[in-house]
Amino acid sequence: MQEQQVLDADVATDAAVDLDENMSTIQLDVAGDEGRSGVSVATASTALLSSAVLAACGGGGSSPAPAAPPMILPGSTMPAPNVPIPAPTPVPTPVVPTPAGPAPTVPTPTVPTPAVPTPGPAVPTPTPTAPTPTPAVPTPTPTVPTPTAPGPTAPTPTPTPTPAPTPTPTANPPPTPTPTPTPTPTPTPTPTPTPVEKIGAAEASRFLAQASMGATREQIARVQQLGYAGWINEQMAMPRSQSRWDYLVAKKLNGVESKNSEAGHDAAFWRKMVVSPDTLRQRVTLALSEILVASLSGFNASWSNFSSAAHMDLLETHAFGNYRTLLQQVSLSAPMGEYLTYRGNLKFNPATGALPDENYAREVMQLFTIGLVQLNNDGTPKLNGGVQQETYTLEDITGLARVFTGWNYDMAGADNNSPEYKRRPMIVAANRHETGAKNFLGSSIAAGTDGLTSLTRALDTIFAHPNVGPFISRQLIQRLVCSNPSPAYVARVSAMFNSDNNGVKGNLAKVVSAILLDTEARSASRVSDPTFGKLREPMLRFTAWARAFKANSATDAWAIGNTSDPGTRLGQSPGRSGTVFNFFRPGYVPPNSAIANARMVAPEFQITNESTVVGYINYMQTVVSKGVGDVKADYSALLPMADVADTLVDELNVVLVAGQLAPATTNLIRGGIDSMPKGTNAARLNRIYAALVLVLASPEFIVQK
Repeated sequence: MQEQQVLDADVATDAAVDLDENMSTIQLDVAGDEGRSGVSVATASTALLSSAVLAACGGGGSSPAPAAPPMILPGSTMPAPNVPIPAPTPVPTPVVPTPAGPAPTVPTPTVPTPAVPTPGPAVPTPTPTAPTPTPAVPTPTPTVPTPTAPGPTAPTPTPTPTPAPTPTPTANPPPTPTPTPTPTPTPTPTPTPTPVEKIGAAEASRFLAQASMGATREQIARVQQLGYAGWINEQMAMPRSQSRWDYLVAKKLNGVESKNSEAGHDAAFWRKMVVSPDTLRQRVTLALSEILVASLSGFNASWSNFSSAAHMDLLETHAFGNYRTLLQQVSLSAPMGEYLTYRGNLKFNPATGALPDENYAREVMQLFTIGLVQLNNDGTPKLNGGVQQETYTLEDITGLARVFTGWNYDMAGADNNSPEYKRRPMIVAANRHETGAKNFLGSSIAAGTDGLTSLTRALDTIFAHPNVGPFISRQLIQRLVCSNPSPAYVARVSAMFNSDNNGVKGNLAKVVSAILLDTEARSASRVSDPTFGKLREPMLRFTAWARAFKANSATDAWAIGNTSDPGTRLGQSPGRSGTVFNFFRPGYVPPNSAIANARMVAPEFQITNESTVVGYINYMQTVVSKGVGDVKADYSALLPMADVADTLVDELNVVLVAGQLAPATTNLIRGGIDSMPKGTNAARLNRIYAALVLVLASPEFIVQK
């Protein structure tokens, strides 16, 4: 398919209409003693918003989208350079209205001196740790005179008896004898450290966009100092910060008066995402939460806030552990038992014909382990005569459902007036557990096998399926790096999932490292590949801003709240997925789009459209300038740069966009900022607010490369 260069005219027209209706709310407040200078900023905002809206449309198209197979491979290239999911042209198109007033003359930009100099080698050549020692006893200058010989004619002594030896003259004072010098030991050479690869600031920022909740200048410097692998190792060794559960307890939300409240849920989640030092663990925890989904909306019992906290804390605990262990713990967890309705599940009743609930039996295979179709190790579907092969049947679901009968809360020493039982593993009531044989996936658990043994053997059988490696690996790549990884990339990560360096299957620490260090993730050439990258989900756009500028809650209330509203907030909020299928499906294809024509997937586009793009930008405009609730950013590091648009935009480009702003986008933003007053702190803050909103609205930021 020839690469599409022009987006569909109808989509552009619709976007222009939407912009015309919404631009009245996208006017940056640059008023102050210096007056208003919003026209040029609004022009830049209009152009960038137009680009973002067109990107949200998926590039237009006139034919219906083809049915998406569960695993879609990259086809022909995506449209337009720079933006992988199709990149809009950042310069305003004729259909985008330009606000009244003359547009500013945009000077030809000069390449500014980088705001932060390129650091020297992060690891200096070490001084040997064992210096040449000074001898413990110094060599003295002899002070004893040489004795005079007895004379040239001295007689030869009689051999027998042997005369006593002539005593050695005693010196006055006695000399210090010349010591036998201790040989200088050859110091054991300090091992030459493995050299850290030289990493530019923009490269480090790009890595952090994939591996963290958002880049900061401090973390960029840390990556440059330690290298990619060193940074990963340091992050994985970090102790966990205060858990969500403990935060709720600290806020005294475990009293009976909060039993039916979800108070503290959003605060506990946002706090972790914005300030927890173990930023890699938080990013992986978020990724796992979008695979092993259990959402606040599905906890229909009391203490839903603690159920949600317990589930996320469990994922965080095992984020760098073994997936098989995590699968066992999730299957026994009370929150998952509530969410997928197998808590209290009863065995078959021959009198009434009631069958065990099959919900978890189906989802643990479909969503948590093996998927719907048989896979090769590279994630591509196995074909038999050109037809994909299913992984399980309805009979497999029925047989497996018998395993998940009889499970319920562990209420020993507890009651419903405290949430403690919500984080205890469930226990099985023998009289409610199915005692007959359990047959599924070609295996059988013998009749009379107890509940815990049955569950463990069932999960062993599922985990041994060859699909688990490619199915989970591909989704983790999608959550961290790119929507359409190549089969070779998936195969490399799957190989690590199936067998780490010690032959262990499911080692998540090794899998995460393999994903982030793979040549497909790290190659700089991928930045210009229009098929590479992913739409940055709204929660991660928010945390990128918050982390970059040290947003914090002075009262520890973290009153960000529920950000699910798509028209006025982010259209996504942590722990609040609408269904077990997450906010978006891994195989989602935007209909009538260039992405569909290229037979590619774009999961995050399932929650993206013209309205959500405008809602996001309006929300972030307020957040940037005023904060949200008690959460405020710190822009003190940007104030010295704010009077020079080039310097300010260059800094935001490195930290937020990994240096990927297109020249046309950069010129739009600089032109808008140059039109604004400067010289006072109030004016500088307004310039910072405007620049931030425009960068956060740019397609190069919204698409992670």
